Amino acid sequence: MAVIDPANLKFYLSGGAANADPDASLGGARSTTTEAPETLNGLFNPVTGDEAVAGSVKYRCVYFRNEDANANGLMAPLSAWVASQTTSPDTVLAIAIDPAGKNASAFGPVANEDTAPTGPTFSEPSGKGSLALPGAPYAQNDYVAIWLRRTVSAGASAFASDTSTIRVEGDTL
Repeated sequence: MAVIDPANLKFYLSGGAANADPDASLGGARSTTTEAPETLNGLFNPVTGDEAVAGSVKYRCVYFRNEDANANGLMAPLSAWVASQTTSPDTVLAIAIDPAGKNASAFGPVANEDTAPTGPTFSEPSGKGSLALPGAPYAQNDYVAIWLRRTVSAGASAFASDTSTIRVEGDTL
């Protein structure tokens, strides 16, 4: 059985090949230069006071990519889920697979972070196998776009460091 190094399973921003700005990670082509931040507050801006009072829904698109050089490092089946929901009781993270599928550019970019992408169906999967990634197996450099939606409830309390964990996992063939 092949062994895949988890360090070679990466998330990249969307928004074009040279995009390095998480605020511009709003769909379209995968950034070839910049990995997505590992924290929720690194990917989304902190919630402003006005957003906390009124409530807010923001979107981002990232790409999961298998960069493992192991020639036998095929991964299947693959699934994505929200391994730990947000630490703030007033926010929720949902994810969706872009309908473009494996090795294709995501819809967009959308007009701004307040604009929902056309096509993806968001859910809050909480366990392995909940949301299958299309087109398995994933060999070296195969990728897929994943949309994230952060929802802040109206009347939210201040919360300095909101976190959440997205996990992609599969088995080797």
